[in-house]
Amino acid sequence: MAERDRSPGNFDPATHTPDGRPRARGLELPMPGVTGPLNAVTDVGGVTVGFTTLRNNGGTVHTGITAILPRAPGDLLHPVWAGVFSMNGNGEMTGAHWVRDAGWFTGPITITNTFSVGLAHHATLKWMAKRFPALGEALWALPVAAETYDGYLSDIAGFHVSEEHVLAAIDGALSGPVAEGCVGGGAGMIAYEFKGGTGTASRRTATRLGEHTVGVLVQANHGIRPWLTVCGKPVGDALPGRRCHNVERGSIIVIIATDAPLLPGQLERLARRAAIGIGRGGTPSGNSSGDIFLAFSTANDPGPLPEPPALSFTAVSNDDLDGLYLAVVESVEEAVLNAMLGAETTTGKHGRIVEAIDAEKLKALVLG
Repeated sequence: MAERDRSPGNFDPATHTPDGRPRARGLELPMPGVTGPLNAVTDVGGVTVGFTTLRNNGGTVHTGITAILPRAPGDLLHPVWAGVFSMNGNGEMTGAHWVRDAGWFTGPITITNTFSVGLAHHATLKWMAKRFPALGEALWALPVAAETYDGYLSDIAGFHVSEEHVLAAIDGALSGPVAEGCVGGGAGMIAYEFKGGTGTASRRTATRLGEHTVGVLVQANHGIRPWLTVCGKPVGDALPGRRCHNVERGSIIVIIATDAPLLPGQLERLARRAAIGIGRGGTPSGNSSGDIFLAFSTANDPGPLPEPPALSFTAVSNDDLDGLYLAVVESVEEAVLNAMLGAETTTGKHGRIVEAIDAEKLKALVLG
């Protein structure tokens, strides 16, 4: 089903989910930094998120599509300046080679399961071609599609994600609070052997150019139980719950958005800092993990393709980057926790059960 209704009710979206469950801050975990009002990637102006979730608890399908639109749909042929970093390359993010060379991408970003990444890329191009007739004539596109593996819980070889699911996620992208846990591409994902999935967080920071927002969205499917560290405390072995594997078998995709004006090389440097954020959670970025990070800025819009004869930038000084680096590290650390706290115990194929993290036990271990 397409996830569309995320209108806020009587809750603080920075600390609680729309159904009242605590996020990391709502659990009173000592998360550092100042968040945006939503504590989400959508705190960055113009960024929207959509989901299509395919999930039947107790069944064999736990998968879906997450779509992130960096600009308004009609402006997605405007290049978005970006940088990419692969901490461990056992995974896929299409378009990454061009981001490294040119420093930009166009179109929506999609995140799904490993076997559906090609379909997500194909469907995104179809969505773009329908809206921008110049594609396939004067212009081309290399959209960003990324993946993590949900085959422990979901019938990944059944290829349940369809073109229509991708289009629904893109068309359903909204501003406002972002659903977390077992939604979109995160529906079947596992983090530190607890149920993981989609998580988000944001930070406010300042440079000499003014105030800026950094927002991240993660698809968390990485780590094993003994590694789990929360707020500097090793808690994994002390938490209850059955284990599902003894070696790293997953991945994490991190998408970083900011309204700070940055050069592509500076955005690559931001993307690298996601590695420190996931490292705070305890992972060493295992051999089997595809840990791939993309950072983009909504500033310095050059207008639609083709590129103009000359490009000009306003960019934050390198001497002012430290606050942005810290914002990325803190947001990624918190987003992974939010993914786990937002998830539900899930029974998947072959009757496999992956339990949700025990929030109250986690709180006691961190604060005790």
